[in-house]
Amino acid sequence: MAFFQSLILLFFGGGFLVVAWRGHQEGELPAGAKGFEAYRPSRRSSPGAFYFHLLLYIAFGSGLVVYGLMIMVGAAEPIPLAS
Repeated sequence: MAFFQSLILLFFGGGFLVVAWRGHQEGELPAGAKGFEAYRPSRRSSPGAFYFHLLLYIAFGSGLVVYGLMIMVGAAEPIPLAS
């Protein structure tokens, strides 16, 4: 079970890092919704929001990848899914 948890964490962490990389390359990141329309801060129109969300994507992705690797090598306990 721990191996599958680590794979899932690595997959989602890698996804966050890919979105961060592509957003950095394109200059625009997906950042949720503002009302009923998508909110995509760009480097030109709102650089503060762009870099804030870029740092969030990098932090979440790196954290998930590191935690997944730690579970895989046995340095961290797996997430308790059932009590």
